[in-house]
Amino acid sequence: MEIKVKLSNLRTSPRKVRQVVDLVRGKRVAEAQSILLFTVNKSARPVLKLLNSAVASAKHDLHLDESNLFISKITVDEGPKLKRWHPMSRGRAYPIIKRSSHIALTLSETNPMIKEQPKAEKKIEKPKSQITKSKSQKKQKKISPKSKTKKV
Repeated sequence: MEIKVKLSNLRTSPRKVRQVVDLVRGKRVAEAQSILLFTVNKSARPVLKLLNSAVASAKHDLHLDESNLFISKITVDEGPKLKRWHPMSRGRAYPIIKRSSHIALTLSETNPMIKEQPKAEKKIEKPKSQITKSKSQKKQKKISPKSKTKKV
């Protein structure tokens, strides 16, 4: 079972967020949480909150065990840019681009536990070879041996 969560419009550039995301890609949830907790980067905190949100939804909605979860996929995409201008001397202006990012995280189970479904009553069916034999036997019963012989 996969759990997908998204964080949109994080006001940090995607390049800086990717540095943090690369640390936890493919790790188990507990290990990723401890790495993010002690990472100094500004973007580590929102990624940790996103991971905790995904774990909480996995526990609550799908009744999955936290110890079986790992980060199967995490991507950082570019969000909308805020364009601003910085005034300079002689009436010039220099652009300032404030970047944002979107984070998509997918959790998966390492050992998916198959839930037992209630067993339905099994119908015992005959193999096809027995079914065909019984039909041919019925046909033989209908034709009597007297009718096969010709009367002269």
